[in-house]
Amino acid sequence: MAKVDIKAADGFTFGAYLALPRDEAKGGVVVIQEIFGVNHHIRAVADGYAAAGYAAIAPQIFDRVERDVELGYTAQPDFDKGLRIAFHDLKLENTLFDLQASIDYIARYGRVGVVGYCFGGLLTWLSACELKDVAAASSYYGGGIAREAHRRPRCPVMMHFGERDKHIPMSEVDTIRRAHPEVQVFVYDADHGFNCDERASHDETSASIARDRTLNFFEKHMRYDPDSTVVMPR
Repeated sequence: MAKVDIKAADGFTFGAYLALPRDEAKGGVVVIQEIFGVNHHIRAVADGYAAAGYAAIAPQIFDRVERDVELGYTAQPDFDKGLRIAFHDLKLENTLFDLQASIDYIARYGRVGVVGYCFGGLLTWLSACELKDVAAASSYYGGGIAREAHRRPRCPVMMHFGERDKHIPMSEVDTIRRAHPEVQVFVYDADHGFNCDERASHDETSASIARDRTLNFFEKHMRYDPDSTVVMPR
């Protein structure tokens, strides 16, 4: 588990948290942060995918605005800062540069899946539609996807929403379902942020089911022939 630097196509260098499995990698996973930066929780999520056998990278996509941002879940100033950076200060074009560079970096370990949460859930959808070499994408409670439903995914996509999420009404989930019947959409008896065990809205049952579905989804769509499995460097 280490911090690495990655260079995007426009020459910008950003940090990322890299978590590697103990043995052979089954592929690579890009873990896209919430509005709270690559904080303790997102690093733990990356560690979890490494424990499941994947090489996981969590890019610090806020580095374009401020480096090494780590925010908490309870203080209003942290929430306000995360919203400002994500939806006002960042330029989508640059964020996609950084996500493509992250995909390219982790592709050395095999086929690449993308998973993201909240703001990262939206970026997961955009990655599936706009970026290269994504084998599968799993989006958790991505706000704003309904407004981007005109886009067409280039890979299999799975989505997870909370029925009690006040930020994403079920009408938006229905819009996504109508626009993309090919996308697997799951709704849980849960609130926004149900996957995060550091938030009051955490729902362990829903998080466990969604994680199992995501792992099975990645296993199905990222499977390589045995001869192409990457051996981890020591």
